[in-house]
Amino acid sequence: MHDDDHVATVMHILFFTDNFPPEVNAPATRTFEHCREWVRAGHCVTVVTCAPNFPQGRIYKGYRNRPWQWEKIEGIDVLRVWSYITSNSGFAKRTIDYASFMMTAAPASLFVRKVDLIIGTSPQLFAPCAALASSLFKRRPYVFELRDLWPESIKAVGAMRNPRVLGVLERLEMFLYRRSAHIVAVTNSFKQNLTGRGIAPEKISVVMNGVDLSRFRLQSRNKALSERLGLSGNIVAGYVGTHGMAHGLSTLLEAAKLLQDTPGCSDIRMLFLGDGAEKAALQRRAQDLGLANTIFLPSVPRSEVADYWSLLDIAIIHLKKTPLFETVIPSKLFECMAMGLPVLHGVAGESAEIVEREGCGLTFSSEDARALAEGIKRLAFEPETRAAMAERAQEASARYDRSAQAARMLAILEGVASARRST
Repeated sequence: MHDDDHVATVMHILFFTDNFPPEVNAPATRTFEHCREWVRAGHCVTVVTCAPNFPQGRIYKGYRNRPWQWEKIEGIDVLRVWSYITSNSGFAKRTIDYASFMMTAAPASLFVRKVDLIIGTSPQLFAPCAALASSLFKRRPYVFELRDLWPESIKAVGAMRNPRVLGVLERLEMFLYRRSAHIVAVTNSFKQNLTGRGIAPEKISVVMNGVDLSRFRLQSRNKALSERLGLSGNIVAGYVGTHGMAHGLSTLLEAAKLLQDTPGCSDIRMLFLGDGAEKAALQRRAQDLGLANTIFLPSVPRSEVADYWSLLDIAIIHLKKTPLFETVIPSKLFECMAMGLPVLHGVAGESAEIVEREGCGLTFSSEDARALAEGIKRLAFEPETRAAMAERAQEASARYDRSAQAARMLAILEGVASARRST
């Protein structure tokens, strides 16, 4: 009887996302780690995605942009469909990219059988559109996973200013929220935003981002890598992640220039790891400023990211100064915590409150290069402060364990599926 009960509760979850490993950005990582935990819990998961190409808009080695290809990743069935692939630059091209995924993903899902629940993840709205279309075909509930307020975020970074287009996207956004069976938001601020716009609070749950503690944990600096990059004997402050419009990384270059011009700071280095739409411009800017204390590195495979985190003495997190970004919590904050890295945090709002509450770093005003440079100097020249923050960061990381967050989201999904079965 017990076994029969267990079988009856097994779900087949269909998940629409345009980012998935081997891509290494935050959306791909969250989706993969959640799906992996749900498979371990005994459920079936099928992910519909496209050929891996983010952020450079070039298909990864070993993949092709085919109409249809299956693979299995740690028990997850992955269906990759054709999409228009372009570099992460230009609103029109990216919109065509997102829309093309929707147009191929929704029909492809017709061939995925016996689905109990469907999820579409933002920030862009076309993956949730595909999820809604699939839910109508299959007569199954769909859940909207809210990782960013889109189109508000594209307006905030200036990627789109046409009020008519933004108005259409906002109406689509609200339509998708209302048609969903449930909404899972990654921050409390997102939930407040939606309830302020008329979405019932009981329809929204918050499942924050977290960190895979089996991959990210305290480790000593990778000496061979440090020597190869010429970082031995230096204090290294670093940014790891996408180099996009939202991140305002020119502020970090200005801080690097201030440090280079400050006596006694010749041993401080600033490392940038990752790719994105703004990277080439940032490298040109660093050259124009004559920065000898700055190193740019390309993205690395997911399995190597922790080795690069280990090079850092200080982690920098930064977003452009806009009220919208006060509602977000960059997921790299939790990776920093798990690695035992003190954080210089240039994002106001909910994420800054976490840094202050956990005592794992210093906050500074977004786009304030002087404040960032002062923070780097303080942590560079106060090893005891740095060590104390590192210890608190590492202790705090247990509260943001990704497997616990995945279990919380799974309980929500089980509730949605069981509510549907009982109607």
